[in-house]
Amino acid sequence: MKALLKVFPAAHLVISALFVLSALGLLCFSGYELWQLVAPSEGASISTRLGHVLDAIALLTIAVASLELGQTIVEEEVQREAHMSAPTRVRRFLSRFMVVLVVSLSIEALVAVFHFSRENPAHLPYAAAIGLTAAALLAGWGFFIRQNEVAERLEPEAMEAAKSEDRKIEESRS
Repeated sequence: MKALLKVFPAAHLVISALFVLSALGLLCFSGYELWQLVAPSEGASISTRLGHVLDAIALLTIAVASLELGQTIVEEEVQREAHMSAPTRVRRFLSRFMVVLVVSLSIEALVAVFHFSRENPAHLPYAAAIGLTAAALLAGWGFFIRQNEVAERLEPEAMEAAKSEDRKIEESRS
C-alpha cells in the first residue's frame, strides 16, 4: 500500500508537467495569432486584426489558467506533506483553483462580448452566460469559504501547519 501511495505524487507531477506543456503550446498559438496581427505581407482589415488580438487574449487566458493549475498541483500535491483531509487544506486548494477559474471565465466573457458585438450580436447571450457562470462560481466559492470558517475554527493547528508549509515552500524557492 505504501508503494501505491508513492505513485500519486509522481502522477501529480506528470499531470502538472502536461499542464505546463499545454500552456506553452497555447503560448505559441497566441504568438502566431499576434504575428497575424502585424504580418506585413497581409492586407488584413482592422476588424480582422482585432479578431487576431481577441483570439490571442483568449489563448493567453487559457495558458495562464493551465500554468496556475500546474503550479497549484505541484505545490499542493507534490511539495506538501499533508494530505487533503483538513478543511484548511481543502479550502486553500479549492480557493487557488477557483481564483484561476473565475478570472479566466471573466476574461473570456469580456473577449466574447467584444467578439460577438462586432461579428454577431445575436450571440451576446452566450457571452452573458459565460459571465453569469463566473459570477455564480464566485458566489458559490464565497459561500463555501463562509461555511468552511466554522470547521477551520475547530482545527486551529491545521491552519498553523499550512502556514508552516507555506514558509517551507517559500524558502525552497529562494
